[in-house]
Amino acid sequence: MVDKERFDIVCDMVVNSVATRDGIGTLSEKTLHSVLKNYYEPDSSKQEIKIGAKVADIMNESGIIEIQTRQFNKLRGKLGAFLPKHPVTIVYPIAACKWLCWIDETTGEITPRRKSPKRGKPHQIFVELYKIKEYLNNPNLNLRIVMVEVEEYRFLNGWSKDRKKGSSCSDRIPIGLEEEISIETVADYSKMIPDELPVQFTTKDYSKIAKVSVTLAQVSLNVMCSVGAISLVGKQGRLKLYERNYNKDKNL
Repeated sequence: MVDKERFDIVCDMVVNSVATRDGIGTLSEKTLHSVLKNYYEPDSSKQEIKIGAKVADIMNESGIIEIQTRQFNKLRGKLGAFLPKHPVTIVYPIAACKWLCWIDETTGEITPRRKSPKRGKPHQIFVELYKIKEYLNNPNLNLRIVMVEVEEYRFLNGWSKDRKKGSSCSDRIPIGLEEEISIETVADYSKMIPDELPVQFTTKDYSKIAKVSVTLAQVSLNVMCSVGAISLVGKQGRLKLYERNYNKDKNL
């Protein structure tokens, strides 16, 4: 259950901590990761727990929780070690709403924040899930998509004239929690399939109705086909034709 009030409290605690005040992005653990870790498990004695040769972000009564903001391929070793013995939940944050702040590396000056016109979508997780497809049907694996509002701090060190294109990210500061989406069974993937899609649909249909790029649609359908949420049933011209295997309770 989403607890926005407690999330706000954890944000304030982490952002205003002594370590964080030393400077944006100076911590070895980034702010978004730290906030989520303390939101899902406030007891520090249950954080950073060594299990065999690996270290879990959280180990508590419900199992292991791993906060992963990107590069799911780096989780393969942990998943191979943890899943045979423990339930594992991967928490993946997506910036539903983003405010951009730019840092001048020379002066340290930070510009006033400006709202990005782009909104993140839950479907972005499929790019990461593609990297761990072999583990997705393991009954011990659960996924949690966390839609957050963030302030993103970027250095003005890019290659373009205004130094913004190709710039590097310093840190992402969460300032609000919008929604949490759980995927615990194959049927739960149906949350990612819009109601408006016909019984049988193509990548092009999915891209248009879900309002995602064709590339993201291709990856999304590849993963959902792999786990058994949808089936490849033929072709419509040169396009692959898919059909959902489950009815859904919630439309995204």
